Amino acid sequence: MGNPLRTAQDRRLPRIPEPCALVIFGVTGDLSRKKLIPAVYDLANRGLLPPGFVVVGFARADWGDGDFESLAYAAAKKGARTPWREDVWQRLSSQFQFVPGSFDDDNDFDKLAETLDELRERNGIQGNTAFYFSIPPAAFPLVLNQLNRTGLADNAKTGGWRRVVVEKPFGNDLKTAIALNQLVDDVFNPDDVYRIDHYLGKETVQNILALRFANSLFEPVWNSKYVDSVQITMAEDVGIGTRAAFYDASGAARDVLQNHLLQLLALVGMEEPTSFDPQEVRAEKLKVLRAISLPADIAAGSVRGQYLPGWVAGERAVGYLEEANIPRDSKTETYVAVRLGIQNRRWAGVPFYVRVGKRMPRRVTEIAIMFKKAPHLPFDPADVEMLGNNQLVIRVQPDEGVVLKFGSKVPGTAMEVRDIAMDFQYGEAFTESSPEAYERLVLDVLIGDRTLFPDAAEVEQSWRVIDPLEAAWAGTTPEPYRAGEWGPRASDEMLEREGRAWRRA
Repeated sequence: MGNPLRTAQDRRLPRIPEPCALVIFGVTGDLSRKKLIPAVYDLANRGLLPPGFVVVGFARADWGDGDFESLAYAAAKKGARTPWREDVWQRLSSQFQFVPGSFDDDNDFDKLAETLDELRERNGIQGNTAFYFSIPPAAFPLVLNQLNRTGLADNAKTGGWRRVVVEKPFGNDLKTAIALNQLVDDVFNPDDVYRIDHYLGKETVQNILALRFANSLFEPVWNSKYVDSVQITMAEDVGIGTRAAFYDASGAARDVLQNHLLQLLALVGMEEPTSFDPQEVRAEKLKVLRAISLPADIAAGSVRGQYLPGWVAGERAVGYLEEANIPRDSKTETYVAVRLGIQNRRWAGVPFYVRVGKRMPRRVTEIAIMFKKAPHLPFDPADVEMLGNNQLVIRVQPDEGVVLKFGSKVPGTAMEVRDIAMDFQYGEAFTESSPEAYERLVLDVLIGDRTLFPDAAEVEQSWRVIDPLEAAWAGTTPEPYRAGEWGPRASDEMLEREGRAWRRA
C-alpha cells in the first residue's frame, strides 16, 4: 500500500525502488569496480535501496560468492563517496551472488536464470531485475540473444519488470546504431531500455534545466537576440590510459562528441517542456538534435588534432603515437573542434562552438553562453578596453557551479570599466555533497525513471550529425598540438576568422 500522504508528484521524499536484483555483466571490469559497485554502496548508505535488494555478478572467472564479495569490498571502500560504515556493507554484501560464465555458453545463462528464480522466492524480488551491460559493445548481441533465449528479458514470463542498461558507445555510426537499437528493442520492451550517458546524471547538467526554467532572469535573453555564441568545452589532462584498442578505432568525435557534448548542446538549446515527464524532455531534446546544421565547408568549420609529446601539470607526457598499442602511423584524432548551428527561430545565426580534447592543460567541462556586447557604449574607448562579452558559464566539472561575468566600474576617479565575476559553487552553497552521476542513474533505472536516458531516436540523430564529419575527415591527417596546450593553432584560427576567441577555461 502506498503512502496516502504522498502524491506521485512529490519528489521531496526519497524514492526507493521495489525489491529487485541488479545483474552486472562484466562485473570484474573497470566500470563495475570504479563506478557501479561504489554507487550501489552509496545508495545503500543513504537508505535508498529496498530490503532484499540483490547484486548478481556475471563474468568469466572461477570464483565463488566470497571472491566476488572481496573484490566488491575493495572496490566499494576505495570508490565510495559517502562515509564507510561496516554495518551497511555487511547487510549489502550478504545479498551478493556470483555466477561464473561465458557469454556464448548456454549452460551458464541457464544457471543465471535458475539463480534469479531462486532469488525471487528467497528475497521476494518478484521477478524485478535490471541487467547492466558493463561489457564491450561487440558482446552486446551475444548477451541479448542469451537473455532472449532463456526468457530472462520477458516481463510476462518472469512476473516482474525486466530492464536493460546499455553503456556507450551506441554503435560506431548510424548504420550500426540502428542495428543495435533494433536488436535491443526486439529483445526488451523499448520502454525498458536505458541507454546510459553518465554526463546526464551530473547535478550541474541537470541544473541547466533548473537555471533556465525555474528563473525569470535567464530565459528572456536565452536566444539569438542577446546571445552572440555558445562554447561547449570538454578538456581532459589525461591521455588514453588503457583504452588504446577502443580509442584508436573510435577517436574523440565518436567517443565523446556524439554523446556527451551533443547531449549538453541539446539541453542548452531545447525549448521548455510542458513537464519533466521523460517523453516531454526527450521530445524537446530531439527537436534540437534534428535542427543541428553542419558547417557549409567542413574543412574550414572543424579541426581535428592529435597530441605530441609535451608537459602537463609539470610532468612529461608522451605523444599519442608513443602510447602503448597505438600504431605509429595512426590518424585517429584526440582533439575535435567544430562549429555547429541550430536552425530554429530561437538560435538562428548563433554559432555553437564545441570542442573536446585529451592531454590539455587541465580537466574541465563547461558551457559558456557568450552574450552580445551592449549596442551603445557612452564611455571613452580607453575606459572600456578591458571590457569583454558578458558570460554565463556553467561548470560541469570539476569545481561544479555557475559563473556570471559582467562589467563593473573600477574604484577611482576615472570611469574605467572591466569584467568581474560572480561565482556560485555547489560545494559552498549546499551542505550536502552532490551524488555521483552513476549513483543517480542506477537509482533511476531501478525506479523506472527514464528522464535522463537518451532514447533510440536521439542516439540515431546524433550519429546523423557525426557521420558527415567522419566522412569529410576520412584520409586527412590531424593537426598536431603539444600535450599541455589547448589544442591545435588551427582551432584558434577557426574562431579568429569570425572575430571570436575561445574562452580561457
